[in-house]
Amino acid sequence: MNIKELPTDDRPREKLAANGPEALTAAELLAILIGSGNTEETAVELMQRVLADCGNSLRQLGRMSIDELTATRYKGLGPAKAITIIAACELGKRRATEAAMEKRYVHSATDIFRLMHPIMQDLPHEESYAIYLRPDSSVIGKPYLVSRGGIAETLVDVRLTLREAIMRRATAFAFTHNHPSGNLRPSQADDRLTERLSRAAKVMELQMLDHVIVTDTNYYSYREQGKL
Repeated sequence: MNIKELPTDDRPREKLAANGPEALTAAELLAILIGSGNTEETAVELMQRVLADCGNSLRQLGRMSIDELTATRYKGLGPAKAITIIAACELGKRRATEAAMEKRYVHSATDIFRLMHPIMQDLPHEESYAIYLRPDSSVIGKPYLVSRGGIAETLVDVRLTLREAIMRRATAFAFTHNHPSGNLRPSQADDRLTERLSRAAKVMELQMLDHVIVTDTNYYSYREQGKL
């Protein structure tokens, strides 16, 4: 049975039109995007299976590549459908980022986490950012991408980080990077970087508010741990 043979109330598009998007499951919303399944599964059933392989996590789905989505076990998912799914996940991520950016003040590690989590949550590699602040703790522009690295580490140029602070006429900044592994514990390299940033900031008469390590579910704050 394909979607057109289902009762009208069970068809995702009709269901959305009648009851709104919140009435649909994630599989049903994704089925609307891909349009059709295969000879053995409806689009809904196919996406239910894909989501099951992701632990029913949209975050994990957003990490899948085109090759993974077009694997032979997902009959009916070609490159065009895979790209549509990836694009939808990216739009969701950008919407969350926009919502986070509406909060323009940073006073704590929690504020930093809320600002950066939408940007870092699905990254398979490490990235580091600096958030530059005015005297009233309002954020100046978008977070500045300092570096992009591998799975376990990324190299940070302290001079470029502080140069950007001067260019933006910031009086304070917060540094943040992610741990794709999910391990919140800072490494010795993280400790050394924090010390270098803190020393350089004092020379430049800048306040280093915090260094926050971000994972998909939580954060580690050097300030909260009394290490800054």
